[in-house]
Amino acid sequence: MPTQNDAPDGRANLRIAAVAVGALTAALAQTLIIPVLPTLTDDLGTSAGGAQWLLTSTLLVAAISVPVMGRFADMFGRRLLLLVALGALAVGSLIDTFTSNYEVMLAGRVIAGFSAAAIPLGISLLSVTLPEARRGSATALVSAMLGIGGAVGLPLAGVIGDNADYHLLFAIGAIGAILSFVAVLTLVREPPFERQHHIDWPGIGLLTTGLATLVLAVSQGGTWGWGSPAVLGLLAVSIVAITVLTRVEDRVANPLIDMPAFKRPPIALTNIASLFIGFALFASFTGTATYVQAPESTGYGFGSTILTAGLCLLPSGLLMLALAPVAAKLIARVGPAYVLAAAGAILAVGLVYRIVAVDALWQVVVGASIIGAGTGIGYAALPSLIDRHTPREQLAAANGINTLARSLGSTLASAIGGALLTGLTMTVAGNALPSLDAYRVLFGICAAAAILASLIGLHLARRPGPREAAAVAA
Repeated sequence: MPTQNDAPDGRANLRIAAVAVGALTAALAQTLIIPVLPTLTDDLGTSAGGAQWLLTSTLLVAAISVPVMGRFADMFGRRLLLLVALGALAVGSLIDTFTSNYEVMLAGRVIAGFSAAAIPLGISLLSVTLPEARRGSATALVSAMLGIGGAVGLPLAGVIGDNADYHLLFAIGAIGAILSFVAVLTLVREPPFERQHHIDWPGIGLLTTGLATLVLAVSQGGTWGWGSPAVLGLLAVSIVAITVLTRVEDRVANPLIDMPAFKRPPIALTNIASLFIGFALFASFTGTATYVQAPESTGYGFGSTILTAGLCLLPSGLLMLALAPVAAKLIARVGPAYVLAAAGAILAVGLVYRIVAVDALWQVVVGASIIGAGTGIGYAALPSLIDRHTPREQLAAANGINTLARSLGSTLASAIGGALLTGLTMTVAGNALPSLDAYRVLFGICAAAAILASLIGLHLARRPGPREAAAVAA
């Protein structure tokens, strides 16, 4: 009897499109409101800090839900949990589409935060439902959606924020989630697998505590003060919870996180590289948007609008999309580790270019585009590395942890970038604005992170995956 893996290319394309639309919509949900936060402050009658929580709450829920839903997917089904993630995005976005009440909108953003798991769940689902020849390109495309969503979301939000009601942003999320939900429900069937129903509640509690306190401390450190009792206390709780988690998971029959697998050098190094690439990309987003909008009197800025700043990032998003199939072919030919090494090198080149090329707006676009190209290629290689070194029955959980590492990198970039841009300033017309040196230091840190990711790729190239080692032994 034919299976989904034997389906014609047309059916495979429809499945890829169904998952990719959901992944893109989930990525957009995390970035679309950034340009309209000042508008939300006025319209909802809240403070700037309150409006920021509409973003922070989503990051908190995403940090917790991604690894937990990934593990549940290995236990109860990847398709089922992907539908849950898309359903949460549809419900949360619909709530926010029809409200101007702060508390209700915050609740909608919290619900929508569960959709962050759609990208790793989509990758894991396609890996077991597509023909082997199509898995590489599909994985590269869906993985790249995390970066594409940021690059495309900012200019889209700028256009809507300037010319229409910001509620349209949430409506876009709802429509995309509903379309993807119906398509996955109709087109994708997951092959049978052995189900395990023991839930590791202590592990979920400890992981939730550790990640929530870590993300909260990092995201609010610039506001509360890095040396404040609140931030130091949250970091202490996070360290204790994660330390206890590593002890507990070694003693559980069906753990939330398979610690021996998680600690294996290839998996650990891949997750570290993911953090570095996520850090570099988000810092580039931040460094481009604020850089372009800075007044010309700073000596480096262009006094541009939010829309222009977003359009400067648009080519990078288009490059990520265009390079996904190219990266898949490279991965098939030379292996994901070498592709990761090349991606880190390209990222570093783009970041160094941003340090030295500061005279014209087109130079900003070129630098951001090079960074986007490197990120897109890197994002394609990372899930392939996870797949190469992870047993099939743990793939969804492993992809969830990997996506979490990228998100933590973005959160760290936001915190460190914010600290640099508010700490290294210059005075212009009586106002303290970030200096050019602040951006150069930020891009320099990102370039170092990209080089480390490249070195990790070169190191992993010398370590065959378990299935490759078995083939060699045979």
